[in-house]
Amino acid sequence: MENNKQFQPYVSADKITPELTATSVIMGIILAVVFGAANAYLGLRVGMTVSASIPAAVIAMGVIRKILRKNSVLESNMVQTTGSAGESVAAGAIFTLPTLFLWAAEGKMDKPGLLEITLIALIGGLLGVFFMVPLRNALIVKEHNTLPYPEGKACAEVLLAGEEGGSNASTVFTGMGFAAAFKFLIDGLKVVPGEVAFRVKGYAGEIGTQIYPAVMSVGYICGARISSYMFAGGILSWLVLIPMIVLFGADLILYPGSAPISEIFASAGASGIWSSYVRYIGAGALAAGGIISLIKSLPLIVKTFAGAVKGFGASAENSTLRTDQDISMKVLLIAIGVLTLMVWLIPAIPVSLLGAVIVVVFGFFFATVSSRMVGLVGSSNNPVSGMAIATLLVATLVLKLTGDAGAHGMQGAIAIGSIICIVAAISGDTSQDLKTGFLLGATPKKQQLGEVIGVVASALAIGGTLYLLDSAWGFGGAELSAPQATLMKMIVEGVMEGNLPWTLVFIGVFIAILIEVLGLPVLPVAIGIYLPIHLSVCIMIGGVIRWFFDRSKKADKDRIVNDGVLYCSGMIAGEGLTGILLALCAVLGIDKVIDLSGMLGLSPMASTIGSLVVFALIILCMLKFTAWKKQDLK
Repeated sequence: MENNKQFQPYVSADKITPELTATSVIMGIILAVVFGAANAYLGLRVGMTVSASIPAAVIAMGVIRKILRKNSVLESNMVQTTGSAGESVAAGAIFTLPTLFLWAAEGKMDKPGLLEITLIALIGGLLGVFFMVPLRNALIVKEHNTLPYPEGKACAEVLLAGEEGGSNASTVFTGMGFAAAFKFLIDGLKVVPGEVAFRVKGYAGEIGTQIYPAVMSVGYICGARISSYMFAGGILSWLVLIPMIVLFGADLILYPGSAPISEIFASAGASGIWSSYVRYIGAGALAAGGIISLIKSLPLIVKTFAGAVKGFGASAENSTLRTDQDISMKVLLIAIGVLTLMVWLIPAIPVSLLGAVIVVVFGFFFATVSSRMVGLVGSSNNPVSGMAIATLLVATLVLKLTGDAGAHGMQGAIAIGSIICIVAAISGDTSQDLKTGFLLGATPKKQQLGEVIGVVASALAIGGTLYLLDSAWGFGGAELSAPQATLMKMIVEGVMEGNLPWTLVFIGVFIAILIEVLGLPVLPVAIGIYLPIHLSVCIMIGGVIRWFFDRSKKADKDRIVNDGVLYCSGMIAGEGLTGILLALCAVLGIDKVIDLSGMLGLSPMASTIGSLVVFALIILCMLKFTAWKKQDLK
């Protein structure tokens, strides 16, 4: 404890430097919208999002130091604090809210309005920030030596390495530019297919890869270990389960399929079997994986919650030190009370008073859990999906038992689950940002206001983003599989209507238990089972590149690995934004005008070769600006 009192941040508490300025606010809002939209697109495609804190930090350093010729590390920190909020709001929203669009497509209810989506995202985001304020002193300050908050610490180190900010920022922007160009070439002009597949005659399995920069980037950022677990799940589903179903199913008609298995395979191939059967197995594995991660965390959850409740009022708001100032408790309680009433009273949000109470109770509980978890194991291991699943199960059961069933009850359950999912995501992000600020000497109150600004900006943008993507391609299809949202849909329908293929779901549950018994992380494998193998293979290729970088014998290995992370973060943002642009083209009908696939008339073999050549160019461009970067600069 003494060490905590003696800790001296980079900027001392008695020094006043620019933080919450017009520059930092405007840049933060832009990055919140950009990374929010890019992560929404990425998450709906591959079921995973990536942290925006470090790329936002290097962009801020590059612009503020190199372009604006200013020298304030706390101003740059405010940019990343505000900007990273967009990624967390997007992650929480796309895990749940597309479920409402899926039901609308089935005719079960009307599409959610923009106001409904915006309010759900806004309330969830603001609650996530406000719940974290009284926890800051207990978790960030008092446990400074025991909770490392790895992303927060890494972001502080990036900001302190400001001398390299310009070149690092250029790496991010270069990745954005190349990914945008390749994405437009593949999905805009459609010069080559975005996916290649290989099959063996007489064997029902299939393997192949997508060739998208963002998907490969996910593998690089996650690393070889996580990528290999996803790949293993893909092998299990596409090279084991699908061939077994075709072999033993033959001419049987098995629910939920509506035709003989052999007929489904003959007309739609392995993808048809995956869509009809294997995705339910994957959903069972995903749900079990989320619950297992939550159960394993229970001792830590109980300890964290008890400690947080004990120290809830121990905020340092009466301190005169700048680095101890939080938003006042009075303002917090009023704001939380108003937001709770909004959940209950606003007609656009279909939640009863009981649902509003569930939101507040589960919200504070999971905000505490999320903060502690990211402090120990990082944001990537935060069991947000498990929290959302647990909330959905409880909320759906309670609503059904109290007579709120049917479409209204299903809407209410998803609204509650969405708010909690966003609370868990944003509280984890806020914790990492507050840790960064603690190390740098930022003013907590100003950071908390920056988080609020980022939440408001991204909440206003996420509704339009979801509507645009749904209008262009729809959710649950080949372009945007929306795996988490599809899973949440199955859970709510399973409880409300009891119409799930439970045998397939329980096969997935027991596969997840087997994976856990073997000591492997369940969720990455379960995502691999659930998603098409073409995604898993592309992610694995990115993981293999990271594996080679990590084992490099070069003296500047750390620089190469970090440049790779920044370049890949840029590629994710670039492809995501281009995906949004192409969605707009599809809505306006411009996509058919720029489509060159018919004009080129390539044979299947030529198309496959062309796709592989483009994929090779994507990898070579990445190598040029990472591993070969120093060589080029000489």
